[in-house]
Amino acid sequence: LQTCMPEEGKTLNPDHPCFRPEPGKVESLVTLLNSSAEMRLVQMKWHEICLNTPAAILEVLNAWENGVLSVDRITDNIKGKVCSMAICAVAWLVAHVRMLGRDEREKPQTMIRQLVTPLYAENTLQFYNERVVIMSSIMEQMCADVFQQTGALLRSPLEGQEPIPYRNLLPPKEPIHRSLSQQFQAVLRKGWVDSRALHLFEGLLNMGGVFWFTNNLIKELLKETRQEWASRVVELLYSIFCLDSQQITLTLLGTILPNLLTDSAHWHSLADPPGKALAKLSVWCALSSYSSHHKGAFSARQRKRQREDIEDYNSLFPLDDTQPSKLMRLLSSNEDEPVALSSPGDRSMSSSLSPSQLHTVNMRDPLNRVLANLFLLFSSTLGSKMAGPHTQFVQSFIEECVECLEQGSRGSILQFMPFTMVSELVKLPALAKPKVVLAITDLSLPLGRRVAAKAVAAL
Repeated sequence: LQTCMPEEGKTLNPDHPCFRPEPGKVESLVTLLNSSAEMRLVQMKWHEICLNTPAAILEVLNAWENGVLSVDRITDNIKGKVCSMAICAVAWLVAHVRMLGRDEREKPQTMIRQLVTPLYAENTLQFYNERVVIMSSIMEQMCADVFQQTGALLRSPLEGQEPIPYRNLLPPKEPIHRSLSQQFQAVLRKGWVDSRALHLFEGLLNMGGVFWFTNNLIKELLKETRQEWASRVVELLYSIFCLDSQQITLTLLGTILPNLLTDSAHWHSLADPPGKALAKLSVWCALSSYSSHHKGAFSARQRKRQREDIEDYNSLFPLDDTQPSKLMRLLSSNEDEPVALSSPGDRSMSSSLSPSQLHTVNMRDPLNRVLANLFLLFSSTLGSKMAGPHTQFVQSFIEECVECLEQGSRGSILQFMPFTMVSELVKLPALAKPKVVLAITDLSLPLGRRVAAKAVAAL
């Protein structure tokens, strides 16, 4: 209940990690809901039924919209078998409806109405009739905002009963991606984020999830072709991202930037000025998250949120497809536990990683792993011999890192940069300076001093 239901005053994200269904169980559940058979707990436990109900409802909804089946019997079976199952279904449907435009909401809202309407029959037991009343009351509170937002009625108002107040800050009849864009443009024109806008952004973050929220705001940044406005967007986004800085940073560095850098169709969007602005924002987020993360300064608010659990970045964006397990042992090894490199693939990867990565950094930490992955991608991008906006982005990222170091920022993320990347960076005219070489190499390590000396001598 605590994982899959929204907190008080919050909204549920329909793509929440708790809704990771098992296909076989979803198929069995859909078959069961489409029949009149009794539920057998030998096949599925109650908590599994609750976790797989949203995926089953999505399958039913898609089939209904394509004219494959009718949902009347299914909704009767859901609310007729057990009340908690209907509540799980409506909780997900409400979150799903919030993501849709007005024209797409008709059938999901009809399904909600059918689930909220009590099922009375002559053969129902007394205890079930009592629970149905409680179930309907809970579900009416859950979906009141969604129906009021579109001006639709959940049911006819009863005489003498006060209507449920509309608490949502979202404008009526708008899909949330449009609400996000319009609200951000209003904030951009104003130049600052007020408390009402911040509450609305937080609601949208809860509804759409971290990736959806971050990705759409980054698109707003990449639209700006004027340097002054791009700089303003960076400052505003940096303040908005404080709503959940740790998870947003992981998503930005671990998913969004790799997608932009590895897909040539997106390279044009990384041209200056938006590309340089994105590099600046990425460095600011990385430095602040790295600094606060390693000081252990997590607020209670950040610990409480469990939206997009960043799990297994090695599979999301692997460091090396051929030897993933051996590479992770390399990255997690300590100085007291040397790892023998038994293959040429291991040796080449080892030589591309800095000693600080090999010895002092815990690569089981998601932020450390994402930063290591990102710098390895940067190294690959510079070594590809194909120049363009994507290589310019890498240059802007490193320049911003150096500038932040000169301003005395705490916690250097450059320790994750492979030493082999230094020789590629000094080929770029803007970075071919002794102070840059000294800033991007770890002079506390013998190999770092040798690499720096060789690079400076080559300038």
